[in-house]
Amino acid sequence: MSQWNDICSVADILPNSGRCALLGGDQVAIFRVAGGDGDTFYALANHDPFSGANVISRGIVGSLGERLVVASPVYKQHFCLDSGECVEDGEVKLRTWPVRVEGDRVLLAS
Repeated sequence: MSQWNDICSVADILPNSGRCALLGGDQVAIFRVAGGDGDTFYALANHDPFSGANVISRGIVGSLGERLVVASPVYKQHFCLDSGECVEDGEVKLRTWPVRVEGDRVLLAS
């Protein structure tokens, strides 16, 4: 059974951007995507496997077709926010975490 960890306030993450959080020993990039039905939150590994740097949380959020993605700020590979899959190289995938919002708090499962 998953344990839910209180990470931050919803207000700590600006719409259509990301923040980095430490969960256990993992750096996690948490993204808030604004939408007509309310905001959606995603959590991916912050480590960019192409550059070796912990920078995914600083990437640009956007879409490629129907897919919501974040573009790595180093070499610009795109990672799907819902699955962590790299658009340019389907064999590369970032770890993802379940996210939920309770009140004004963002929680991650571990």
